Amino acid sequence: MQKTRLRRYARMIARIGANVQPGQDAFIFASIEQPEFVALLTEELYKAGARKVHVRMDYQPLGKIHHKYCSLETLSAVEEMELAELQFMVDRLPCRIALASADPDGGKGIDVEKANKSGQARHPITYPYREKIDGKHQWCIAAVPGVKWAKKIFPGERAGRAVEKLWQAILDASRINEDPVAAWNEHHANLASRCEYLNTLDIETLEFKASNGTDLRVGMIPEAIFCGGGETTKDGVFFTPNVPTEECFITPMRGVAEGIVYSTKPYPCGGELIEQFSLRFENGKVVEVHADTPKNEENLIKMLDMDEGARYLGECALVPFSSPINQTGILFYNTLFDENACCHLAMGRGYADTIRNHHNMTREEINALGVNQSMIHSDFMIGTADMSVTAYCRDGKVVKIFENGDWAF
Repeated sequence: MQKTRLRRYARMIARIGANVQPGQDAFIFASIEQPEFVALLTEELYKAGARKVHVRMDYQPLGKIHHKYCSLETLSAVEEMELAELQFMVDRLPCRIALASADPDGGKGIDVEKANKSGQARHPITYPYREKIDGKHQWCIAAVPGVKWAKKIFPGERAGRAVEKLWQAILDASRINEDPVAAWNEHHANLASRCEYLNTLDIETLEFKASNGTDLRVGMIPEAIFCGGGETTKDGVFFTPNVPTEECFITPMRGVAEGIVYSTKPYPCGGELIEQFSLRFENGKVVEVHADTPKNEENLIKMLDMDEGARYLGECALVPFSSPINQTGILFYNTLFDENACCHLAMGRGYADTIRNHHNMTREEINALGVNQSMIHSDFMIGTADMSVTAYCRDGKVVKIFENGDWAF
């Protein structure tokens, strides 16, 4: 891959993705797969004015080793050095960048129950710190190729060629052309205009239907709005949390969802890839689960039993089936990309920043409006080429939002 294009990508992540501010610290969380790109990104963050760039490198197989040999008590503990770093983030509000490159099959064989229990134990300790920085700092998730990830997508290619093809796909989806700034400004404006129209409708219920059997109605929070593209911190700093992004999303009303929905792309759960599953909702809660294998169904149920909120919806996202990512014909086996290929939902935690005036509200006030709370936020794709999405508005209007998998306006 041409180094000039990689540098454009690094500059885009630093200035449009995380939008690091002069004098602000930055954290990079990455795998050891792409040290050269991490170095490029670090340099671009400094050029953009970062005070200090903190790099945390990891290696995916280490996670399996830790889970195998550490006791549940050890895995559940939040060490003092972790708490110190969390407190540093609360005090300094650095921007955070995560570079995804994981092997889609890298979690196979882990003890799912052990992993879930340790996560349940850690969450009450770490969550208060994350709550204090929510909405106050910039964050960005982008991607770089890993060899095993690339080979999963392009199994017939040699490792080097597979990585090169994945780089090409990532950069194209991330709009890294001769002028990424202009491309992203245009894209942000397009998503903003669609959200603006959706927010004029005052939607009470969204209905999703497809020929695969999906027939689901989801209630909307009156105070919630559709968001897409970029977000703005409490201090007014605009940033792009996901690179790439094609969605207009909203937080639905907890407890208001009826019907059944079928997944349409592989879903990672418990270290396995579930090819297909279905969820049936009553009174907003998942009451019936089916998956492609008994083991995958068991893992899915374990995930939905992580806490009381895990069986409720936290997000509805509208993405046209004609999305540039879907048009590549590539199944990325990575939520960052696959969720931007078609419509999706998420189980678990809802987004506070889709609530009007959320910066001036407490978490208790936001939750009282109907935003679901959970330790998980797990996206799964439901979009199809024939999906229809219909809005039932509070003034009685019925408006077609999607027809044949694409925008109807």
